[in-house]
Amino acid sequence: MKKGIIGAMSLLVGAAGGAIGVGKVTGTKINDKQQLANKHLALFLMMNQWVKVKQEGKRLSSYFERNGYGKIAIYGMSYAGETLIEELKGSNVEVAYGIDQNADTIYADVDIVTMEDHLDDVDAIVVTAITFFDEIEEKLSAKVSCPIISLEDILYEV
Repeated sequence: MKKGIIGAMSLLVGAAGGAIGVGKVTGTKINDKQQLANKHLALFLMMNQWVKVKQEGKRLSSYFERNGYGKIAIYGMSYAGETLIEELKGSNVEVAYGIDQNADTIYADVDIVTMEDHLDDVDAIVVTAITFFDEIEEKLSAKVSCPIISLEDILYEV
């Protein structure tokens, strides 16, 4: 009889442990999806602000020129980084290079390096990865002495 009770208890404990484990995995997946959704919402809102700036006839190059940033680098070479390169073409602002953790898989009109590579001197670095700005700024600050600016901040200051 005791053998049957111990077996049943073991089965219940195992099932409960499995359910808890599944709950943790499901909770982690939901959390990951929520973080991704928040990231895409922030990106959408930033790009929406960019459209508003363009509709008002403003150019981002005016921000850089006003602050004396003639030569910049861009951190984050996904959609926003590529769009910023296009925006600055034909202006007095030179995009010297891009910085991205996936530098070896990105094709752009400028050289792309990783944060671990040597970063040439520029007047400022613009970070397009707005959801991770604080972490990126901290790492970049250890390597460069120029201002590190969020693209989002630029869009609201133009």
